[in-house]
Amino acid sequence: MASLIAQKIAVIGAGLTGQSVVRFAVAQGAKVCVFDTRDSVSRELDFDVQCGAIESEALLGFDIVVVSPGVGLEMPALAAARQHGIDVIGDVELFARFNPVRVIAVTGSNGKSTVVSLLGEMFAAAGVNARVLGNIGTPVLDALSDMQDLPEWFILELSSFQLETVYSLKPQIAAILNISEDHLDRHGSMPAYVRAKANILNNARTRVLNRQDNWLGDLFDEQTKSFGLDSANTGMAWDSGSQTILHEGKPFIDFSACQLEGEHNVANIQAAALMAILAGLPQAYINQAAIQFSGIAHRYQKVVANSATLWINDSKATNPGAALASITAARRQTRGKLIVILGGDSKGADLNILCPVLQQQVDYVIAIGRDGRQFLNMQSDSVYVDSMQQAVTVAAVIAGADDTVLLAPACASLDMFSNYQDRGETFVRAIQAVAA
Repeated sequence: MASLIAQKIAVIGAGLTGQSVVRFAVAQGAKVCVFDTRDSVSRELDFDVQCGAIESEALLGFDIVVVSPGVGLEMPALAAARQHGIDVIGDVELFARFNPVRVIAVTGSNGKSTVVSLLGEMFAAAGVNARVLGNIGTPVLDALSDMQDLPEWFILELSSFQLETVYSLKPQIAAILNISEDHLDRHGSMPAYVRAKANILNNARTRVLNRQDNWLGDLFDEQTKSFGLDSANTGMAWDSGSQTILHEGKPFIDFSACQLEGEHNVANIQAAALMAILAGLPQAYINQAAIQFSGIAHRYQKVVANSATLWINDSKATNPGAALASITAARRQTRGKLIVILGGDSKGADLNILCPVLQQQVDYVIAIGRDGRQFLNMQSDSVYVDSMQQAVTVAAVIAGADDTVLLAPACASLDMFSNYQDRGETFVRAIQAVAA
């Protein structure tokens, strides 16, 4: 196992991930210095941190540099460190060097949090000790704080940012759920984004891939298991007529009995079930969890309101692909008008891919945020407003019985909100105010 004793470690970023690195590295006997490009930071730990711009030569005296996911690797100081042979890694790579537990690793542009949460419920139903970690909110290194109290499995949700610096992870099962435009402001191009995602497959014993995703075709090998919304006789498949999820051509889960809705969630259940099967869980427990699972907050979540209108909070639809799936699902369950609230920071993605669905399936668009005005040219019945409160007020005027109002922004939230949770909670509060 690796050792950090007396190693000089620079931690870039003093957020939750950076703080978890500090805790772990100090406990392992390392000498730690923290850098953060912000002028000031709030922190839970009592540690020294150098705030502000990081000089190009500042990292050259360290053995290892651990970069938080939100920090781009193009930073001159990081480039200089790599040129001098210094190990520049992320927290997941550090975790992989010390972790003795079996791993299921999951990435994808959309659905990651739903899939890993559902998979965790499947393990819990079967009485198997597993912990869900990573991009979903719990830093991976925190799980290694007590090596005497480890689970049987770790289930990791991993973003493209985290995967940029992963080399040593050896998952028993690694999954890519789907690929759509996201984070192009960071990665620069779709091929670069796909390459970052594909790092999850390195050293994996078994690959789980969406066989209907065009970006994933070159990643299949003889160890790959697949899922998709077709009628294939291998892997997980879908019989839309009977609303049945199939495994190896045989009925496996009655989707009509599940609380999750929409064909995007058929794919999510398929992926989770397939990984659970590969991990050896019995079908009865997989079915039980799939049927009982009601989803995660801010992901296609119905908002209870004193109104005949259906309100759906999908604030976690932070890219065009997620919004497309959300709009398609909402259209299928809506008898009346479909009103969609869109906008925020597009992160360099091409929002025009939503133009056909907005014209053909959406009755009214309410746009907000930095890039929201781009949607006004995609739907003639549209309006731009300055706040979420105004968006909900306008929607409440337009919507009636049998209509649906969907928040599916297709964009990140940081131009107006602290995060997508804050955006979703603001949406819910505004609904409660107009529906009171």
